[in-house]
Amino acid sequence: MNRTVFHEVFRGHIFHVAGAPTVAAAREHLVSVPDGALVTAADGTIVWVGPFADLPAAFAGLPVTRTGFIVPGFVDTHLHFPQTYTTDAYGGGQLLEWLDECVFPAESRLVDPGFARQIARDFTRRRASVGTTSAIVFGSAFAPAQDALFEETQASGLRLVSGRGIQTVGTDSARALLTSEQAAIELTAAEIDRWHAVDTGDARTALLQVAIVPRFSLSVTPTTLAGLGELYDAVRDRGVYFHSHLNENDRPGTGEIDVVRSVFGTKTYLDTYDGCFLPGSVQGGSSLLGPRSILAHAVHCQDSELARLADTGTSIAHCPTSQAFLGSGTMPWRRTTAFGVNVAIGTDIGGGDEWLVARVLNDCYKGHLSEPGDAGVALDPAALLFTGTLAGARALDMEDRFGNFDLGKDADFLLIDPDRWEPLALVLENAVHADDAALAAEQTLFALLLALREPAITGVYVRGRRVRVE
Repeated sequence: MNRTVFHEVFRGHIFHVAGAPTVAAAREHLVSVPDGALVTAADGTIVWVGPFADLPAAFAGLPVTRTGFIVPGFVDTHLHFPQTYTTDAYGGGQLLEWLDECVFPAESRLVDPGFARQIARDFTRRRASVGTTSAIVFGSAFAPAQDALFEETQASGLRLVSGRGIQTVGTDSARALLTSEQAAIELTAAEIDRWHAVDTGDARTALLQVAIVPRFSLSVTPTTLAGLGELYDAVRDRGVYFHSHLNENDRPGTGEIDVVRSVFGTKTYLDTYDGCFLPGSVQGGSSLLGPRSILAHAVHCQDSELARLADTGTSIAHCPTSQAFLGSGTMPWRRTTAFGVNVAIGTDIGGGDEWLVARVLNDCYKGHLSEPGDAGVALDPAALLFTGTLAGARALDMEDRFGNFDLGKDADFLLIDPDRWEPLALVLENAVHADDAALAAEQTLFALLLALREPAITGVYVRGRRVRVE
């Protein structure tokens, strides 16, 4: 008979969104335990959560780690590994100009294996320092750089979904990143075989997984999309992901959306990923949408596109910080979520310049509060926490493994000590709080998320084991 071996008790103010609600219902599922205990088992799962005063006798002899707050690990659903050093890069324009002036030249440098190893090490260190326990990462065009990313991540114990950046067409500045149509498929298939679920052999439990990642529709051709659709048909049942960009910039005439529709002759941008990439949105291959598909931005979607995203279970990686930086506009929160699309947060490093998911949630709150007229919404603290944790796990189709502290899930969590960041400590200690306990808890969570900075994150755990990156 197998016996559960208990491992450790973590004591602090616990916040998480329990169960499996929609973002609209997150508030009703918010759990706040001011003096709480989280107990992990030796296999890295959560075996008990509740008030420390109610800790069962079976756990009384376990070592106790005390902290200020315990929250689920952050899930970043969109950031770029090759752009680790490209935050706040001045490109003198919006998306397409910025790609030409800043991004393509920067990403081309990863052809050097030594530089690629350095950037993989720094990327992984930054992820760990800001508490991003799980991420879907737009990868490098170069296989040795991707190997370095997976190897550094595996050594750290963090979760990673990544795929090589696929480009078969592009401007002169992207020449080093381009491959032939055939090579694009072969390199992607080889990466899947080499790295997908390599650590456990099972996509349901793996920390390391692979995605098919064309940069965006303008970086590929109908032939590429047809080939990627065939490849995805062959590997979808292995749990492989699909990840790309959608409807980011709508500058009339020369913006991304107009150019995509002009080049492909489609009715919508989404059609190019949905197998309908021939002129007139005629089907030319298999759809790349589904429960393990995440499309970044989706700022300027048509109603038909939002309905299709919801119908297929495709998630949106919402990147408010980078959308402000590149002048892309604000994703309409009320309209998008009303269609039932799952919306998770993305830092979009390096279009975004905030690695800490809580800082992007700060921008998320401010941006949507400022939407015009009836579109404006003051997101409640539970909705913000949900968007940065459980919604990300849902986007990765891993909600049964992590994202909150439901019993039996993997113990992915952060320890936060406000005393390590004085401005946060002062706000939490001295702010006015409501007499109503539920509202007071929301006020505390709101201040914790919006005022959090990296120094206050003192412990990062995945599967109950502390992440340590040299």
